[in-house]
Amino acid sequence: MLDFSSLLLAAALSGTCLSVTMFAIWFTAPRARFVLTVACGILVLVTHVIVFWRYTREPNPWLCQTALALLSLGFLALSLSAMQYLGVRDHSRAVLPTLLAMAICAGVTYLGFDGVGFILTYTTVTVLLASIGVMFWIKGGGHDRGILLVVSALSGVCGLSFGLCGAVLLVKGQWVLGVAPDNWAERLNSVVAVACMTALGALTLSLHHLQAQIELKAETLTDPLTGLMNRRALNSLYGERVFGPFMSVAMFDLDHFKRTNDVYGHPVGDRVLCRFAAIIKKYDRAGVHAFRLGGEEFALVMSRMTEDKAYDLASKIGVAFGTEVVPTPRGPLRSSVSGGIGFGAEGGSSLDEVLAEADKALYAAKHAGRNRVLVLDKTSKADGPALRSA
Repeated sequence: MLDFSSLLLAAALSGTCLSVTMFAIWFTAPRARFVLTVACGILVLVTHVIVFWRYTREPNPWLCQTALALLSLGFLALSLSAMQYLGVRDHSRAVLPTLLAMAICAGVTYLGFDGVGFILTYTTVTVLLASIGVMFWIKGGGHDRGILLVVSALSGVCGLSFGLCGAVLLVKGQWVLGVAPDNWAERLNSVVAVACMTALGALTLSLHHLQAQIELKAETLTDPLTGLMNRRALNSLYGERVFGPFMSVAMFDLDHFKRTNDVYGHPVGDRVLCRFAAIIKKYDRAGVHAFRLGGEEFALVMSRMTEDKAYDLASKIGVAFGTEVVPTPRGPLRSSVSGGIGFGAEGGSSLDEVLAEADKALYAAKHAGRNRVLVLDKTSKADGPALRSA
């Protein structure tokens, strides 16, 4: 059977391999900051294990304080990495209590109550691991639900093993030790920590892979200039949908955009496109999705909305864009936009059918003088030219 020192060295070796792997992954994908934080946290924990191993052989108050501080800092880094992955921005909720606990621990250890210091540190680590488990459990949904729930369970088990270490010292009343604690809970914790850290490292790799896939998919579905979804996203989201009477599509085309590019230059044209995208984004919400179809063409899909409300919304976008002023070397530039709306039918229409109707209405709006939103008269769709202003 492995002795306690061997278990510690095994933990250090396992952690070092994990940390090196994480750093290598981060170098290839710098945007995955949570991977870097995990790597740093594991590296700190490896340093803790080495210092703690040294402390078991040569007890020293300074080594004790250093080992305890590194243990708290390492798991604080892992907690912050979980927040980064899950999008939790208020890091102070983890940082401030941990730093306070570390300061108290350093004080009592300096006074000679190293057993109390170990209990406080184990309690801090247990709370941090429990918070990681709770965060992943609450956020456990969507594409990575299974992995998040496993991470939650592993964090809970690892936290429980540290809690047992503190509980044994507390029950025995070991307020002053003078040496590193060595009991069944410590040995169990060493085995559990190695197993959990190894598993969590593997799961971190899986989470990174999933995140990379999601980002890649998002890039293929997003227009790089405006940040709106593109035509591929429109077909992906609505290509198989049936458009009923309370669904519609508004198509927009910026007026005289070619002349804008010719006279003011393409950089100014790009700014005009971004201005319109910023306006249409304001109306992007549940049931309303904005897309850039290409060039100066945009679309807005509206669900659970009557024809009158759909028309009012499209008209508001046109009016808002007409008030925008883009500064240029040639002076202020105002632009306008034309729009056409296509509606679903009682019996259901396809995306292509609704887009075709919206395109006809848009063409009519251009032909009628631009800077307006028009709707085809449904009673005259077959004939084409008849229009109404919903």
